Amino acid sequence: MSTAIYSSKLMLLKGQIQNYAWGGKNYISSLLKKELTRAKCAEYWLGAHTSAPSVVKTNKGEELLDNYLNTNLLENLGIDTLEKFGRLPFLFKVLDVKEMLSIQVHPTKKEAEIGFKLENEAKIPLNAPNRNYKDDNHKPEIMVALSEFWLLHGFLAKKKLINVLKEVKEFKTLLPIFKKEGYFGLYKKVMTLSDNEVNLFLNPLLNRILPLYLQGKIEKNSPDYWAAKAAHTSNNDKLVFDKGIFSIYFFNLVKINKGEAIFQDAGIPHAYLEGQNIELMANSDNVLRGGLTKKHVDINELLKLITFKETIPKILNGNLQEDGLERVFSTTAKDFELSKIEIPVSKTYKSITKSPQILMVLEGEIKIKETNSKSFLVLSKGKSVFLKPDCNYKIYSLANATIYKAKVAH
Repeated sequence: MSTAIYSSKLMLLKGQIQNYAWGGKNYISSLLKKELTRAKCAEYWLGAHTSAPSVVKTNKGEELLDNYLNTNLLENLGIDTLEKFGRLPFLFKVLDVKEMLSIQVHPTKKEAEIGFKLENEAKIPLNAPNRNYKDDNHKPEIMVALSEFWLLHGFLAKKKLINVLKEVKEFKTLLPIFKKEGYFGLYKKVMTLSDNEVNLFLNPLLNRILPLYLQGKIEKNSPDYWAAKAAHTSNNDKLVFDKGIFSIYFFNLVKINKGEAIFQDAGIPHAYLEGQNIELMANSDNVLRGGLTKKHVDINELLKLITFKETIPKILNGNLQEDGLERVFSTTAKDFELSKIEIPVSKTYKSITKSPQILMVLEGEIKIKETNSKSFLVLSKGKSVFLKPDCNYKIYSLANATIYKAKVAH
């Protein structure tokens, strides 16, 4: 439910659902408490990205958030956010990952600006399947697991990767390449193989592990599980195995428990494999893919963007604030900051916005009220609110509540 006395600074927000093939059927519809007409709901977007802006409810009715912000950027963004970014700098999402996502990497701000300009000059339409850069922004991102969550995250440490190349017998011929040419040489080698060469590597491997996978004899903490799943769930009718399967063995396979987080900066190759999460990122849709997909893979551009060095995954638990209610997941990104707020019925959360904020209720029910006003909203599970800068507000928990908050980092 949602009831309100409307405010000029505190407004109900409705996001946009993205129906991608890798999405699940139940999680997002259950969260939003609505029957959805399309079977696979992959993402729920809250923000002002032009490809899927949210809808904000004002005294005058409903309006697309990007249009609403542009009516008075100074008032709606605040002086600091306007001067630094010129727009709402973050995009807030809920993801339901049923099938494996593509292996991907995101550009730095400078790389995005250059790539976007070059593709515009080449007159490549924004919706063209071979378009790499949809905008001129970088896309660092943090995710907090809402369930057990599995992903690939950066290259294995050197010793671990050497062990993989030794122990996976089909990959032994790649070991001398890695020892001589490092991460770049190894990755370039497998990504530039011909279809026939890919099959020479992967056909015997998958013939060995697929029967074990189908019999339920491989655990999820083994790359064999995800390699077999990738092959088994592929609709590839060319009988050519996906080059992304190599990366399943070359990257860190990471399990994150509910409530834990991980940050992925520009250049870190990664892939979401299974689970639900809440994700906050810079306001961008720039994705360069490296396999496990039928979509466009630009190998030359990919090789320019990836950070070719070992990555030690850093699991974040957040820092509990003095109020004992809010846990902040800090990163190096200036565009955003994500926090989790848990409010028992007996407690009240208080804050003042320095920048625009978006709050989403994941559990329970709340009353959010401007401190010096009669304005308030009552929000249940799945509901969201947009807050302008300089909004002094309180949140009362009507039923033990879990809220995620997105704001600009300070």
